[in-house]
Amino acid sequence: MKYFFVYLIFVNLLTIIIYGIDKLLAKKHLFRISENCLFLLSLIGGSLGALIGMQLFRHKTKKIKFYLINIIFLFIWLYLFYKFKII
Repeated sequence: MKYFFVYLIFVNLLTIIIYGIDKLLAKKHLFRISENCLFLLSLIGGSLGALIGMQLFRHKTKKIKFYLINIIFLFIWLYLFYKFKII
């Protein structure tokens, strides 16, 4: 159980960092991180980090698709926590 929480902390911190890097790349008009990569990070447990990164860096905030997908993945993860009595 402890390792699972360490994993979630890691993947959420990584997701926040990746959103920050993508915002920096966008400002410099450089090659960007794909949306599929950002969605994959949310899918594997980084949805809370994605929502935090979106607000922290003001990145992808005008794209409703990002809010919806990240919120859906967050609720799926919360449901899984509840179902398997992790929280």
